Amino acid sequence: MKIAEALQNYIRILRIAKKADKGEFMETVRICGIGIALVGTIGFLFYVISVFIG
Repeated sequence: MKIAEALQNYIRILRIAKKADKGEFMETVRICGIGIALVGTIGFLFYVISVFIG
């Protein structure tokens, strides 16, 4: 892909994209926070299990 074509594609995407409003942003933050907490909890449980077994 040539540079000019790539730039045209990037400009087209930026024209279509819109900035999220406060509600959408807060929902995204909430979902990401839940996912991070879930992964952290699972990792902590693996750690605790490995300490008790090892």
